[in-house]
Amino acid sequence: MEEKDIGIYENVIEYISLELSNALNKIPDKYKANVEEIRLRSSFPLNIYCMNKDFFVTREGLLTKDKDKGMIVGKKDIMKTFQLISNYSVYAFEEEIKNGFITLKGGHRVGISGKVLYGTGGIENIKNISSLNIRIAREKIGVSNKLIKYIIDYPSSIHNTLIISPPQCGKTTILRDLIRNLSNGLSYLNNKGFKVGVIDERSEIAGMYNGVPQHDIGPRTDVLDGCNKRDGTMMLLRAMSPEIIAMDEIGSIDDVEAIHEILKAGVKIIATVHGSSVEDLISRRSLSILVNERIFKRYIFLDNSLGVGTVKKIIDGETFNPISLEKGVI
Repeated sequence: MEEKDIGIYENVIEYISLELSNALNKIPDKYKANVEEIRLRSSFPLNIYCMNKDFFVTREGLLTKDKDKGMIVGKKDIMKTFQLISNYSVYAFEEEIKNGFITLKGGHRVGISGKVLYGTGGIENIKNISSLNIRIAREKIGVSNKLIKYIIDYPSSIHNTLIISPPQCGKTTILRDLIRNLSNGLSYLNNKGFKVGVIDERSEIAGMYNGVPQHDIGPRTDVLDGCNKRDGTMMLLRAMSPEIIAMDEIGSIDDVEAIHEILKAGVKIIATVHGSSVEDLISRRSLSILVNERIFKRYIFLDNSLGVGTVKKIIDGETFNPISLEKGVI
């Protein structure tokens, strides 16, 4: 059990209203070290997601599957927690709130649900907040170490790579660590490091807080935080001369167009997408374009069969044949 992971959890619950945080502080340490999400829904039981299961939390800090035994979250708990995460200054977080989340120190992200208010320019605010989802960021240094050799394009580059998995199977964690490794430099390429541009549309990769990445993404990495992929691509290509651009959760036609711009500039791409098979990608019109054009030379499939971030298989993007993996990669 990692003391660091318990400490991260205990730091996060300081942003939660006192009664709820007292209950959350009583849960066993083995769960504290592995909690991924803490969900507060007004008038419903306090809920956590941990080790691929969800539990309700009692006032005594016990975990249960019985919703009737869970501690009820009140409207006051929601409002007090929202005040804490916004540091009592909602106006300072207006732009983030419009996107449905606030990023905390440490890179943790709080999703917000409630009454969405529209204006002439689109979403202007979220009021009457009804639920908060606190996603605890736990970077896993080294989880991509055994994957690196499979995406290298010798003698001095990498293959365009797409990481595919269902939700909460470690896509972003693997992507973040690949960025760190590529930015630091690779022993396979005589310690060559790459200039990496990150388009962090959902503020999950780098976890920027006041302009500082809260995760280790390497010394040669530049981040556009909260920027859409199409705009971010042009900004990076024009100003930052990246050798690799990394982005999370592609899917739209705009994303496909951005990727084409990246390739035209001679820059490599690493991205993630929800799915579980090549057929899943082909079934989506935008992604089928990338598959049929053989844009990605490596497809890395993840699941949680042996824990979050399990490498299920790696497929060659030209032949669509599985690549033989060394023992210990899966």
